[in-house]
Amino acid sequence: MAQSFDMVVIGGGPGGYVAAIRAAQLGLKTACIDDWKTPDGKPALGGTCTNIGCIPSKALLQSSENFEQAGHGFAEHGVRMKGLELDLAQMLKRKDQVVKASNDGVVYLFKKNKIAFFHGRGSFVKAGADSCEIAVKGAQNETLTAKNVIVATGSVPRALSGAAFDEKLILSNDGALAIPEVPKRLGVVGAGVIGLEMGSVWRRLGSEVTILEALPVFLGAADEQIAREAWKIFAKQGLKIELGVKIAGVKVKKDVTVEYADAEGKARSAVFDRLIVSIGRIANTEGLNPEAVGLKLERGFVAVDEECRTNLAGVWAIGDVVRGPMLAHKAEEEGVAVAERIAGQKPHVDFNTIPWVIYTTPEIAWVGKTEQQLKAEGVAYRAGTFPFMANARARALGDTSGLVKFVADAKTDVILGVHIVGAFASELIAEAVVAMEFRASSEDIGMICHAHPSLSEAMKDAALAVDKRALNI
Repeated sequence: MAQSFDMVVIGGGPGGYVAAIRAAQLGLKTACIDDWKTPDGKPALGGTCTNIGCIPSKALLQSSENFEQAGHGFAEHGVRMKGLELDLAQMLKRKDQVVKASNDGVVYLFKKNKIAFFHGRGSFVKAGADSCEIAVKGAQNETLTAKNVIVATGSVPRALSGAAFDEKLILSNDGALAIPEVPKRLGVVGAGVIGLEMGSVWRRLGSEVTILEALPVFLGAADEQIAREAWKIFAKQGLKIELGVKIAGVKVKKDVTVEYADAEGKARSAVFDRLIVSIGRIANTEGLNPEAVGLKLERGFVAVDEECRTNLAGVWAIGDVVRGPMLAHKAEEEGVAVAERIAGQKPHVDFNTIPWVIYTTPEIAWVGKTEQQLKAEGVAYRAGTFPFMANARARALGDTSGLVKFVADAKTDVILGVHIVGAFASELIAEAVVAMEFRASSEDIGMICHAHPSLSEAMKDAALAVDKRALNI
């Protein structure tokens, strides 16, 4: 006999589990379906983000940064290390412990909010005007009915043509997080977020890393000035990045040979011990059975309107499986908004104030429009920058790389975008997001008292620089 709910969420990643929690808070009888398993077969809530994405990658980024600082950075502070050793097994074990703590945290939140959890893969059976029927295929098959269904099935890595993932020599983000020994030669296809982060992890641990990027520009989504600054820093660190590459073929034997044409069209060949492929992600609709109920897809994504409604009554979709940036926090905001809409509220999600972060060293973060976007749109603007080299807290930290950049409307001074490359950029960008949500001007930020000494003072000085009023440069 089918179990009945007010809302069923298919997918337990950041968008799905947050949507379920918010729905339960609003008094809706809620269930969540997810089929993720730990290596020993136990349920592992949290989706790609928690299990093989955001959380484990940040754990390894922190651990590898600690290792690099111990080997190269601490001496400047008068801390000398002798007999430094890498215990990669312990580093990977700690990463797994961080993941488990996050998994357990979601389980606790489900219990706290009385959310029913079904471990298995959810698929549509029927969809009517008043309810949907969902089949759960797992250790115990179940049938659920619900007035509302949220599809939050996320995304999966895109494979390189002719080079399927085996997670041994050709790695997705999953395999890149679990290499059992440091490869001497590591190739990375794709200079996006995953490619740069994973390339940075293994470079710090001793790999010779080469990143092959198809686009002719570096970090095309970021502000050009920020991207140029990041390029210089990464090159100095020893991260080799080739742009304008066209992959001709990949051969796998005991190692991996990549045949490609460089930016000038010359044939090249590179041999790697392992190859990470990070060329984007595609919507995960496998097993969802959309054709059974006529759920509309567009270019593989579930088609939704601006409020995340699909073409079916009572069926919604959020996160990576729909249009928009593939970011965990974007999925969370959509999940909360959909739960509130189902409960009769009128929330709003502004895509223009969703921050982007790349957790390299230094970190790269931005929100709003880039300078090149404003030029293309013909928007009159003013820009102000401030280097961390002139920030006292950065000097005390021993990391003065990078800068903060504000772009504001030339007439109204309203902040149109903020771009950062530097230490703790992921934390500093929050001030910019708040400012833009409240339609603040650059002068507003410049007039706010910031603690001294702090990295946040660079935000104040960059904002003042829009009007050529920076105090510390």
